[in-house]
Parts: sequence; C-alpha cells; structure tokens
Amino acid sequence: MNLFLLEGTAIFFYFISCSLLIKDIKEKRHQKKALIVALIAALTHLSTILLNAWEQQTIDFGFFHTASIISVIIVFLLLIASFSKPVEKLGIALFPLAAVMLVLDYIFPDLTPNKTEYSLAMNTHILSSIVAFCLLTIAAFQALLLAIQNKQLKSHNPGRLMLSFPPLQAMESLLFQMISAGVLFLSISLISGFIFIDDLFAQHLVHKTILSILAWLTFSALLIGRKLYGWRGKTAIRWTLYGFLALLLAYFGSKFVLEIILNQ
Repeated sequence: MNLFLLEGTAIFFYFISCSLLIKDIKEKRHQKKALIVALIAALTHLSTILLNAWEQQTIDFGFFHTASIISVIIVFLLLIASFSKPVEKLGIALFPLAAVMLVLDYIFPDLTPNKTEYSLAMNTHILSSIVAFCLLTIAAFQALLLAIQNKQLKSHNPGRLMLSFPPLQAMESLLFQMISAGVLFLSISLISGFIFIDDLFAQHLVHKTILSILAWLTFSALLIGRKLYGWRGKTAIRWTLYGFLALLLAYFGSKFVLEIILNQ
C-alpha cells in the first residue's frame, strides 16, 4: 500500500479520535469509541514505520522518523493503560502530537544516502532507549496534569476536563508506575550503551550519556524518596519534570543539533 495513503489515514483517525474525546468531555460521558479509532490510527501509523523499514532494509533513526516511532509507542502505551485506568483523556494532547510527528516525518525525510545499518545488539540498545523515553514522556504529561489538578482543586473551580480525569491518588499511582517502568528500560539502555558503544567521545555521545545518567539519577532518587519518605504532590511533579527535561535534552537536543543544525 502507498506510504502516503497510510500516513494520511493515520493522521485522519488521530484527529477523529481527539475530537471524539473532546465531545465525550462536553457531553459528560465515557465511551470507548475514541479509543477504538485511536487504535486504528496507531496500527496504521505502525504500518507506515514497518513499511518504511521494509523498503530501506533497516530501521531509520533519523530525527523526525525517530520522533514518529516514539509517538506511536506512546499512543500504544496510553491505550494499554486506559484498559485499567480512565486516562484516555491524555489522548487529547498525545494523539494530535503523533499526527504532527507523522506530518513532519513526511515533510522532512532523512535523505542520507548511506544510512548506518546497526547490529541487533545496537538496535536493542536504541529501542530500549526509545521505550524508556516513551514511558517517561507519559509520566511527564501525568505530572503536568497533576499540577493543574492540584491548582484547580485548591481554587475550588475545577474545569470539565479535570473532572473527567481520575482522582489525584489514582493519577499519582499511574505516574509512579510509568516512572518505575521507564527507569527499568533506561537502565537497560545505559548498561547496553556502555557495552556496545566503543568510543563515546568520537561518536558525539558524551553529552547524551551524561544527561541520560542525570535523568536516571533524578528518577531513581524520586522513586527512593517515594518509598522511604512518601514523596508526592509538588515534590513528585518537580522531580518528574526535571528528570524529563534532562532526558529530552539527551535524546533530542544532541540529535537536533547534529542532524538538523549541523546536518551530520
């Protein structure tokens, strides 16, 4: 099937799903129709990635294509989480974001003639890094929503969107579940990176490694603080966002500078 057609179909269903979620909030109802549409969008999105990999005989880890891979994994993780917790309203932000990543990937394809073909071990390292980033991205969105929920509850004037989300305790529980899983995959990524990457300095990866370790330390300290001292609320929100900022700079800061600005 034509790649352009698949991408257009995925984008269409992402925005339909988002509009259905907004309609559910306005009409104060809870239906699964939006999630079914989002699943169709995500499966179509995944098909574009698999077709691209089949045509190129390798996984494209260019800037925008990587962002597209990350966005579809985030959508799948959100859909899985929505089976046990009513957090599908996060899709209002995440589904259009996935659509935008698809558009950018189409507009700005990686035109490098000689793409690097990674070994299975290196692909494992890269994919574990991507999964870690996806999980911790959802955690960052959770933290932002918790901050808004806290503020609106204190003002005794919560908006309709906030009322559609689970109670603070359930949101915090999901936040720490996502962080725990994210730290696990980030640990795998760091360990495998030290094993498979020969020269961090020669490969322009030293800053990425330092920032990734800083993010790992931040999230790990938060989990320990939660376990030993019961950290929650504003403390959990701040530490989550600090850790995510470090991870965002590690994953996309260096990639943006090298591939987009320096064109290397």
